[in-house]
Amino acid sequence: MRAEDDRQNQSDYRGQARAGSASTPARERAATNMVQLRVPRRGVASAPARAADLPPAAAGPASSKNTTLAQLRRDIEALETVIAAWDERERSVVAAFARALDALHKEALTRMIRALKASPAAAPALREAAGDEVVYAVLRHHGILRPSLHERVDAALASVRPQLAAHGGDVELVALEPPDVVSVRLLGSCDGCSAAGLTMKAGVEKAIVDHAPEIRRVRVVNGSLTSKSAAAGVQFVSPFAAAEEEGWVFATRLAEVPEGGVLALEVAGRSVLLSRSGGSVSCFENACAHLGMPLDGGEVQAGVITCPHHGFRFALESGECLTVPEVQLQTHAARVRGELVEVRLS
Repeated sequence: MRAEDDRQNQSDYRGQARAGSASTPARERAATNMVQLRVPRRGVASAPARAADLPPAAAGPASSKNTTLAQLRRDIEALETVIAAWDERERSVVAAFARALDALHKEALTRMIRALKASPAAAPALREAAGDEVVYAVLRHHGILRPSLHERVDAALASVRPQLAAHGGDVELVALEPPDVVSVRLLGSCDGCSAAGLTMKAGVEKAIVDHAPEIRRVRVVNGSLTSKSAAAGVQFVSPFAAAEEEGWVFATRLAEVPEGGVLALEVAGRSVLLSRSGGSVSCFENACAHLGMPLDGGEVQAGVITCPHHGFRFALESGECLTVPEVQLQTHAARVRGELVEVRLS
């Protein structure tokens, strides 16, 4: 009796499928097109893509041992070119699929890294893995790793290049000496300009410190500040002259910030946390990256502050969260002028 019912159900299902197929051919074709890779051809509106038409990553798995980040990026860009020729509906489905995969991968990677960071023995291996260009690129894509110091300095220089270019100048990164020294070279009309010192201080240096507050010294190499144009009577106005001191406000005296400890105070209506190591001061928003609870009152030990509310741990030098890799404290620029500490709120 059971077998007879199963046969009847299968017969009914086939009948419904035939009826649906006969009544909705357009819908069936749309569904087929939605899951097929298509590439434009001359003289043909569209056709299913063959393996030969696709980049290696789409046609089949590539060898992971020798695959470079550049190769993987080329494969992705080739697929993006294919998808760009599809209908809007098909592109929307692929975009939704990509977002779902991204969410899955981010969650898996976050859980894995959290588990590894809980084991002191695994920390060195985790740092070594993050040094691989492919691993780093994926973790940055998902926002699990914050931008590296080199990446942030590059972004800082890129942000000032349009202003420098308007005056016929440029700037390049010469060397990065972790944890807190950057060497740059001024190029073009900025090299030897009488306003080069101001350009460096109010433009390049300001941008670097804004993007990377842990940088304490910005050096100019190859004698870029020697005035080659002064003898000719050429006078340039720095494109950053108006903003040289903009945004810096007095916070406290250096002696008030405890060595290896923290000081909570209000600056321009914002609650901030200052930390001192020797003559250097770091400044963060006084709010845990977890739920925004104030951090002052938390235990400070070996350059790390622990949130008194939920136990999140943060490095006072960089603001990095040591508990959850994908969050960090909001950083503000800080500088020491003689015995005074000034901050610029971000």
